[in-house]
Amino acid sequence: MSQWTSLLKQFQHHLKLERSLSENSILAYTQDIEKLSRYMESSFPDVHPTTAKLEHLRYFVNSLAELEISEYTQARIVSGIKAFYRFLMYEDKIREDPAQLLEAPKLGRKLPDTLSFHEINDILESIPLGSPEGHRNRAMLEILYSSGLRVSELTDLKTGQIFADIGFLRVIGKGNKERLVPIGRDALKYLRIYLDEVRVHVQPAKGHEQFVFLNKRGKKLSRVMVFLIIKKQVESIGLKKNVSPHTFRHSFATHLIEGGADLRAVQEMLGHESITTTEIYTHLDRDYLRQVLNEFHPRK
Repeated sequence: MSQWTSLLKQFQHHLKLERSLSENSILAYTQDIEKLSRYMESSFPDVHPTTAKLEHLRYFVNSLAELEISEYTQARIVSGIKAFYRFLMYEDKIREDPAQLLEAPKLGRKLPDTLSFHEINDILESIPLGSPEGHRNRAMLEILYSSGLRVSELTDLKTGQIFADIGFLRVIGKGNKERLVPIGRDALKYLRIYLDEVRVHVQPAKGHEQFVFLNKRGKKLSRVMVFLIIKKQVESIGLKKNVSPHTFRHSFATHLIEGGADLRAVQEMLGHESITTTEIYTHLDRDYLRQVLNEFHPRK
């Protein structure tokens, strides 16, 4: 076992037990450090993780740019490297952090893609309800838009987390943090139909008994399957947009903000640790800004 592999396993243990990160987040960190280790073992085989210098890490980041890896992916990888070396410092395996001055590409603040209410409605109404899968898919997408869940929060949702009598879901988000999220009347209606008329006839696989959304084999739906279901519905109505589960989350937040919702309330519903993350949804289109100027400014 190489020194990179040994330290990476310890890093994974730290991410799971100390930082309580999700399996998806741990996998992302792992893949980033594996990219670094492959590069270092190929280009600088005599340099171990604990003896790497800032210049070695910069060479690696430059190699990513040469491979035409996107700036956003580069920035994520740099973030993973910084976390790895902070861990090594924390464990007293190194005396100086070589990644402390490592810079990621400068990123513009990209506004998230959103769908209009009518586009959301068209997608939902296009789901055929003549099959068990149709009822399941309608309930899933209604919840994504009604409650702003992340796709992993949707696929991990369990029956014991539904409080239909008060109209709330108990969601387990990033870092294993819990939050209560309201669920709209329409979403709750389709969820009840799915649970009472469809899911009761599905035999859950062992270990999957508590998950709400199951496939034909009784196992919880994967994140990839949710992506594919959405892609199919978007194509079925001829909508020329790149729509993902996160698009429903973005649209949920944007429509709330545009409707006058309090930013702190939206932050709580989305499960954002910092309100700065939520502020990205306060964007307003130019036509609306022009309308405000024309209506209220004395020298318009």
